[in-house]
Amino acid sequence: MARRKKGRPISGWLVLDKPLGRTSTQALAAVKRIFDAQKAGHAGTLDPLATGVLPIAFGEATKTVSYAVDGEKAYRFTVRWGEETSTDDSEGEVTRTSEQRPTIEDIEDCIDDFIGEIEQVPPQYSAIKVDGQRAYDLARDGEAPELAARTVVIDDLRIAEVPDDQSIVFEAECGKGTYVRAIARDIGRKLGCFGHVTALRRLRVGPFDDEIAVPLDELAETFEEGGFEALEEFLHPVEAALHDLTELQVTPADAANLARGQAVLLRGRDAPMFTGAFYATSRGKLVALGEAEKGQLRPTRVFNLG
Repeated sequence: MARRKKGRPISGWLVLDKPLGRTSTQALAAVKRIFDAQKAGHAGTLDPLATGVLPIAFGEATKTVSYAVDGEKAYRFTVRWGEETSTDDSEGEVTRTSEQRPTIEDIEDCIDDFIGEIEQVPPQYSAIKVDGQRAYDLARDGEAPELAARTVVIDDLRIAEVPDDQSIVFEAECGKGTYVRAIARDIGRKLGCFGHVTALRRLRVGPFDDEIAVPLDELAETFEEGGFEALEEFLHPVEAALHDLTELQVTPADAANLARGQAVLLRGRDAPMFTGAFYATSRGKLVALGEAEKGQLRPTRVFNLG
């Protein structure tokens, strides 16, 4: 006899405003506990130093996490000049110093070199694997892992605020795999003044932005006042992460075939003819993800949303 899973079988997305000082795993555990969810995962790790958008997938939404992770991200971050650290943020030890301070003109000229497709070496304290071990584990053990440069895309990088001559606030829009701490490190090196991140907030992950992000304390208070039913207002549909894909509405019969993992043909004069990724819905419910070619829909993931 199969063991009964603990928790409630809920599905959907929650956009958490991750608090300062917690790891993404700790924040996920807290949310899962509040919702008493059977299954949950997050889309894109944030450092303990960082706050902001941490999308959390419940139940069937975990099948769409990769679509959120692959989406463009936006950040607001503060860089302090004069010191480079071992972690490229304020939690590390100071490794290099400089009395030099850049002008606004120097910074504006410099950041043009960091927009577009660039090569970036990840921070030594990162989750990159080296010979099967996380780089941050090797770094904490006193080893200095050699990390290869990777190609990343930074769509936009701009000055947002200048609090004083010791620090500056940037906003960036970038693709998957970009490290904001590495941007700060490399700009500081290029300017000859060194620098590290002192504050970092993620503003957006794919379709999820901080305007709909909910603080952990608010979730806890809502549950205390209204129980699980009150928490429903914070949930977004499973397909919320699929905003870049084409939606196809299929008949109940085709939906049943897709749900069984069987390919179906779109028939009729008005049937859309296209090639590429899609998600299928029927009677307002998400049925499957898949690839379409010449009117044939081949499912790659199916959903059980009742």
